[in-house]
Amino acid sequence: MLYEAIVAQARRTEFYSNLGVPDTVDGRFDMIALHVFLVLHRLKRDHPKSANLAQSLFDTMFLDMDYSLRELGAGDLGVGRRVKQMAKGLYGRIAAYEAGVEGADEELEAALRRNLYGTVEATPANLRAVAGYMRRQVAVLRRHSAEDLGAGELMFEDPPSSAIDA
Repeated sequence: MLYEAIVAQARRTEFYSNLGVPDTVDGRFDMIALHVFLVLHRLKRDHPKSANLAQSLFDTMFLDMDYSLRELGAGDLGVGRRVKQMAKGLYGRIAAYEAGVEGADEELEAALRRNLYGTVEATPANLRAVAGYMRRQVAVLRRHSAEDLGAGELMFEDPPSSAIDA
């Protein structure tokens, strides 16, 4: 249930239609990765009590990625390699986003430019909007207990309807 709530938020159309996130397989992976990071960042506060939940979230994400790649027609031999690349990419994004949310706005925006907007030119307004969204979600998730998250009880704020509204 936790992963499903993350995916539902990551699929919100506002990210793609209003904030310039590429509506591609890679763009959708990056939105899921961003939201998984936010939840893992929150779970880190309760480590080691939340370690099993964090691992379960990670495992569920990559089972879903494996399934999705197969549904898209990737051959069996290529799926394992691609999932391994995606896992490596997630680790890099987690490190970049962690430094960004703990650091200055410019650092978080640079991480978003490299990752979320890595295949398109991001506008400064979109970078600010998504960075602000992430910072607000960190605060929102602080109010969730690890037990609530383990039960799949997860509420994100709505994404900005546009970069101007952020």
